[in-house]
Amino acid sequence: MLPEQLGTIALHLLLAELTLTTPTHAPLIDPTFLFRFEVPIRQHDCEFGTSAAKSGLELPETCRVPSFGALSGQRAFADVRMAWDKTAIAFTLEVSGKKTLPWCRDSRTEDSDGFHLWIDTRCSPGIHRATQYCHRFLFMPTGGGPKRETPMTGLMPINRARQNPKSPPNGSILVHVQARHDGYRMSGRIAAEAMTGFDAVQYPRIGLYYAVIDRELGWQTFSLGEEYPVVEDPSLWGEATLVR
Repeated sequence: MLPEQLGTIALHLLLAELTLTTPTHAPLIDPTFLFRFEVPIRQHDCEFGTSAAKSGLELPETCRVPSFGALSGQRAFADVRMAWDKTAIAFTLEVSGKKTLPWCRDSRTEDSDGFHLWIDTRCSPGIHRATQYCHRFLFMPTGGGPKRETPMTGLMPINRARQNPKSPPNGSILVHVQARHDGYRMSGRIAAEAMTGFDAVQYPRIGLYYAVIDRELGWQTFSLGEEYPVVEDPSLWGEATLVR
């Protein structure tokens, strides 16, 4: 399903008709459970700066990825943008509205603040257990180093997976973070060689799900919330098309 074809008003009307509610209008199920969302990820230069003159990357507003979790009442506190080129998939993330510092621990990555990104390079919506093409990438704004001040990133295992993707080569996953007075800005790059089966030409459709996790602000997700087994079930993810 292509939500952009419905328009915001039509989508809300459709949800109002289909969502089961109690007498107090509290949804019995997450409204996003009724849909499998598909979004475009646009082609853009994913070159990642690693010098003082240019650190990380910038993506235009046309690369913004929506959070359909807002339809079920999630608070939207992060701006998420994604892009691709033949060498990588990249993102920018801006979290705002915080009053406390991010909580990140290298020993408790599941509980830490950060950006979790699930990608299935073969887009297999009918499976319930991850294959070698399913990846879970983690990007944390802090938590590394002796003082826990260094950003961290890596490939995390997916529970109950039938097979695991190849280990990403050193230096193939990059992250850059800028602290802000009410949050942080983060950009990341996942090289093609870090994603088993990635081929934007032969397989332009991918499975996609993300979660911005924050102890203070909560979860902002692509679609379903943490109440569902989205962290391990690819059938609950959405889809993205790598468009030129």
